[in-house]
Amino acid sequence: MPPILKLIQANAAPMSGATERTERAAREAMNGRRTGLRAFLPFVGPAVIASVGYMDPGNFATNIQAGSTTGYELLWVVALASLVAMLFQAMSAKLGIVTGRNLAELCRDQFPRPVVLGMWGASEAAAMATDIAEFLGGALGVSLLFHVSMFAGMVVTGLVTSAILMLDRGGFRPLEIAIALLVATIGLSYVCELAVAPPDWHAALVGTVVPRLHGASSVTLAVGIIGATIMPHTLYLHSGLTQHRTPARNETERRRLLSFSNREVLVALGIAGFVNLAMVMMAASAFSKSAPGISDIGVAYHALVPLLGVGAATVFLVSLMASGMSSSAVGTMAGQVIMQGFVDFRIPVWTRRIVTMVPAFVIGLNCDTVNAMVISQVVLSFLLPLPLVALVVLSSRRAVMGRYVAGKATICMAALATAAIVALNVVLVWQALA
Repeated sequence: MPPILKLIQANAAPMSGATERTERAAREAMNGRRTGLRAFLPFVGPAVIASVGYMDPGNFATNIQAGSTTGYELLWVVALASLVAMLFQAMSAKLGIVTGRNLAELCRDQFPRPVVLGMWGASEAAAMATDIAEFLGGALGVSLLFHVSMFAGMVVTGLVTSAILMLDRGGFRPLEIAIALLVATIGLSYVCELAVAPPDWHAALVGTVVPRLHGASSVTLAVGIIGATIMPHTLYLHSGLTQHRTPARNETERRRLLSFSNREVLVALGIAGFVNLAMVMMAASAFSKSAPGISDIGVAYHALVPLLGVGAATVFLVSLMASGMSSSAVGTMAGQVIMQGFVDFRIPVWTRRIVTMVPAFVIGLNCDTVNAMVISQVVLSFLLPLPLVALVVLSSRRAVMGRYVAGKATICMAALATAAIVALNVVLVWQALA
């Protein structure tokens, strides 16, 4: 069981039948007694949970702003960020499977203490900031859909998020199923949106494959997209979810486990990438001419009503609520993995939930919610290189990975991606200071 769940389950009931059946099915698959889809399904879960971080309300804010401001121009950034996300999430999952330890724990073991403390502080801040933005996004969706106050929306979001976290008490499978259903809701919502607001497919194809950055605002949005797409806390969480979920008992099982994990990453992150592309395309199709420059989710919702109808606007809010509530729960889980891994200090997950809710209530009632979410994504992009560098370093150490040490091609691609993210951040700072 992942470390994040141990504390929650310390005084909980025994694992549910769903979890026990999943574990038995996974063993049968690793022993070759299951084939095809029946062999793959028992391993679906960790990457699905991690993928929620790639479809959180921060993505809604940055993608809507990108599509309404630049049209299809930044689709290539979304596509490239999704591919990089697949690479790093696969590396994170592999780290947990091979070593039986998560990224934060290995950082604590392998790096000097001052570096560990600095990484912990930055990562903890990133996880909490992300969790606040996700919580506010879910609350905004509730507020707009049911025509209630933002305060009432935050209360409802807090209760639903707590209910999602409680599913852990029956083992890992109930939580994974609940998150998968919410992810499916988000994905189906955007299939509907694209059907209602068909994009210019030729322009979308060009925007996906031809890199373009016109002006300072495009660079800022590109960095925000990267910060919203490749999330620091999911890199820590993914390794925590795989480290004990189905432990391999021999090398044959470990190789098969890695193969199933890589397939799940491709599917789960592929769906997340499609959702992000669909967000930008919908915003470009609906807003780039009639309401350019929209950066406020509430304004986007109200603009959708006359443009596409009440149905499309309602679907948009349903997907926002599903995103905010699921990602808020995942952010809390990730924060616990980070704290427990870096400093071996545990606090009850419910205490952490309350600590996150308090500043979220203050920000939601006194600040511009959407601007706070967009800024949080840019901040995340600045903090992102820390876990990326750590993941590259640890994956390349034979003392850590043994025979599963990453190959030169993988390390080169990961290092280049990290360097590109750092370079974009440097350009953003230079523009801000100019």
